[in-house]
Amino acid sequence: MDWSIQEIARLAGTTSRTLRHYDDIGLLAPSRIAANGYRHYDEAALVRLQRILLLRELGLGLPQIAEVIDASAGSAAQAAEASALQSHLELLRQEQQRIGRQIASVESTITALTEGKNLMAENMFDGFDHTQYKEEVEERWGRKAYADGDRWWRGLSDDDRAAWKQRVADLGRDWIAAAESGIDPASAEAQDIARRHVEWLTGVPGTPAAAPGGDVKGYVIGLGEMYVADPRFGANYATSDGGSAGAEFVRDALRVYAEANL
Repeated sequence: MDWSIQEIARLAGTTSRTLRHYDDIGLLAPSRIAANGYRHYDEAALVRLQRILLLRELGLGLPQIAEVIDASAGSAAQAAEASALQSHLELLRQEQQRIGRQIASVESTITALTEGKNLMAENMFDGFDHTQYKEEVEERWGRKAYADGDRWWRGLSDDDRAAWKQRVADLGRDWIAAAESGIDPASAEAQDIARRHVEWLTGVPGTPAAAPGGDVKGYVIGLGEMYVADPRFGANYATSDGGSAGAEFVRDALRVYAEANL
């Protein structure tokens, strides 16, 4: 079973040009080239591409990605791939953006590899393409909000993107630690994290928190409620015992901060 370059580009949220570039530099070769000249990719190539995308999101350059992937190659190819993906999965747990859907995607691949099941290409790249939220963002906050945020994100350098993701990961880690410690959401420690969270929100163009004259208070309180109501966001603040306690802690702390300071 294999997929055409157009299918893979669509599923992975990338472009055919990028995939051809990966082939040119020896990072990702197609499994076969059809009579019409189109590149096709089999399951092994999809697993390799998933790892490439994971490492790109962690801030590695293409030469470093090639070194990491090639270093893990060996005779027990599937076992090595599954082990490497498990390591990436642990790193993804530290990254809070889109974590719930990415974890489900990677876990699905690991299960398929270790149990000898067919890979589902439609599921492997769920969570990697930020444009999938386009309709939802436009519905909530308008087309300009999405356009401004998308333009800002695409304009960042790889280092800036990595720094932004690290900032998100640090916030998520600190929120979870605070929630698990049992402190009051109104405590000084929790309110300091809330302050950092609001500063982060106001630094993202396109959000109501960043718009001059926008309803920052209402946005922050509403976002806190959404963390609890929407499991995709609540997963970012899930404590070790599961459930919504972590997201509820974030919601309560943000509400206290907003009422006092916004």
